[in-house]
Amino acid sequence: MKVKICGITDLDSALAAFEYGADALGFVFAESKRKITIERAKDIIRYLPEGFLKIGVFVNEQKETIESIIEETGLNAIQLHGDESPADCASFSIPVIKALSIVSAQDLLKADEYECEYLLLDSPKGKYRGGNGAAFDWRVAAEQKVRGKKVILAGGLTAENVAEAIGIIHPYMVDVSSGVELDGKKNREKIKRFIDEVKGRKRNEDLHLAR
Repeated sequence: MKVKICGITDLDSALAAFEYGADALGFVFAESKRKITIERAKDIIRYLPEGFLKIGVFVNEQKETIESIIEETGLNAIQLHGDESPADCASFSIPVIKALSIVSAQDLLKADEYECEYLLLDSPKGKYRGGNGAAFDWRVAAEQKVRGKKVILAGGLTAENVAEAIGIIHPYMVDVSSGVELDGKKNREKIKRFIDEVKGRKRNEDLHLAR
């Protein structure tokens, strides 16, 4: 099971997440309390391995602006978290994660419209698109299977509930932001605990299957 730590704004948190076993980091370039500047993102990304997933999060941003930020920072994937069309998502040369806000099973019907490799399932938008710390009803997504895409589960995940979420959705990756924060800042202990919970669960499943 893969883990993405989103809303990274400082080098210490980025390196801690990488050290503890995260598979991807998210850098938010949209309006958010975790919004990062291009310069700071570039400074962090240069310390990360080339093949490691560095994901830029955008909301209804111009394609030219996104491409410029990709070129300047070294992002190797993007997450489109707004009202982007299937054509918008298909117009980039690097992997695209399309985020959908899930209220009912009807929202998942949109998945087939997008040809991108990844689909991120998130809770309904609050003040910001994503990162609001609220979970949606996971059983809605479990009942309406997403086919042909790697599913990333987000929205209100914590070390305490991620095992349950994984058991219901069986996603390709889980995505956490506020769930690994303390007083609005990324917390090393919470990052480690979350990753250990996810990776430990996978190790336990492998051991069970091997018996």
